Amino acid sequence: MKGNTQLTKLMLTGGIIGGPIYIIIGLAQILTREGFDMTRHPLSLMSLGDLGWIQITNFIVTGFLVLLAAIALHRLAQADKRWRRGAFLIGLYAVCIIGGGIFVTDPALGFPPGTPDVYPKTFSWHGLLHFIAGQIAFLSLIAASFVYGKYFAVNQMRKWATFSRLTGGIFLAAIIALMATAGMAWASIFLYIAVALGWVWLSALLIRMRARV
Repeated sequence: MKGNTQLTKLMLTGGIIGGPIYIIIGLAQILTREGFDMTRHPLSLMSLGDLGWIQITNFIVTGFLVLLAAIALHRLAQADKRWRRGAFLIGLYAVCIIGGGIFVTDPALGFPPGTPDVYPKTFSWHGLLHFIAGQIAFLSLIAASFVYGKYFAVNQMRKWATFSRLTGGIFLAAIIALMATAGMAWASIFLYIAVALGWVWLSALLIRMRARV
């Protein structure tokens, strides 16, 4: 029993550090990769070029860490349906992040340098799978934040409920803004902020849940 408890804590700890790893490696690349502009380019484009292996590894490793944490959450869920649903959605988020690393996106908007400065007219098969995985990942995390928001509200943890729902609301607003403005600079930055907030919320949630083990 003690061994199972320690394993569960270890799996949750992996998920906790997944967020900081993703953000730090992503930020380091934004600041150093030639030709990358976060007001125009999604982070997925970092998977391309000679240094693309860095972001591919970032996707796969952080996704795997979060997947382990989701499995641990499911083990802790017991009879609580909201907790189980939240664990499933976080697991789906993790699988899609891993998929984002396995299925590399297509060049776009002049990145990597030397490629056409336009969106591709057609997707490659792996580019299409990357796009689908990315959309499902975003929606899964948003849904998870609202599910856990409801869980915290029912259990009278109002600050956590507010934090969870606010995270989901901001993330959803960022996606809508990017679509509505056809990728204007401020909307692109807004989405980067929302993604970072999503990772912060996820790490905080796992810290909270680990304390209950």
